[in-house]
Amino acid sequence: MTYATNRIHEEIAYIAYHFHWNLEDILDLEHRDRRRYAQEIASLVNRAAAEG
Repeated sequence: MTYATNRIHEEIAYIAYHFHWNLEDILDLEHRDRRRYAQEIASLVNRAAAEG
């Protein structure tokens, strides 16, 4: 199974935007770790939005 290139770019952009990490550091992450960071960021963003 392959992972869509668009999805990888979305994850990279999302992590870079929120954590200000550079591309090399994000690409050095294992796929599941990168996905986990993206999920955790989304959780933080959603929580902050709910709190106002």
